[in-house]
Amino acid sequence: MHSYLPVILLGYLIGAIPFSFFVGKLFSHKDLRQHGSGNLGATNVIRVAGKKAGILAFVLDLLKGVLAFTVGHQLMGPSGAALAGAFGILGHSYSVFMRFRGGKGVATTYGVFMMISGVLALILFVFQFLVVKFSHYMSLGSIAAAVMIPLLLLIFGEEAAYLYLGLFIALFVPFRHHTNIKRLIKGEEARFDI
Repeated sequence: MHSYLPVILLGYLIGAIPFSFFVGKLFSHKDLRQHGSGNLGATNVIRVAGKKAGILAFVLDLLKGVLAFTVGHQLMGPSGAALAGAFGILGHSYSVFMRFRGGKGVATTYGVFMMISGVLALILFVFQFLVVKFSHYMSLGSIAAAVMIPLLLLIFGEEAAYLYLGLFIALFVPFRHHTNIKRLIKGEEARFDI
């Protein structure tokens, strides 16, 4: 287990860098934790600071997934990449620098899956885009894309380590959206128009 600790710590610390918080402050001079949904992710950056800021936050959060995966892969191959990717997503969602608050892990997940397969990431992105376009709910698109990940990994015949990572994400992202799910059921979720 101790040999995995550097991968776990590096993945977590990379993911914990609160880019969305910094971008929100830079563009709007507001603390995202006090505005919009209170979430430290790209969707809330869009709501509070505008689309340009939101795109920048998304890209930076995505790059955390790319970096965590790459570091893990360099240190321990596919199993290290999967572990660092998982902890990068956890770090983004529960940042030690933000008193264990953060985003919902979606942008960082895209970064991880770009490294596994660019085609897979593109399929997920298009699928999520279409769900959001027709439902007008970003949360529903994020949940639907996350749940699709293990199936796509199976179809693509990816490494077992990546399948375990996909199963983790398929459970974790809906968990992070549990309040959104409650609002969706009640018909109270905020709409998001693309």
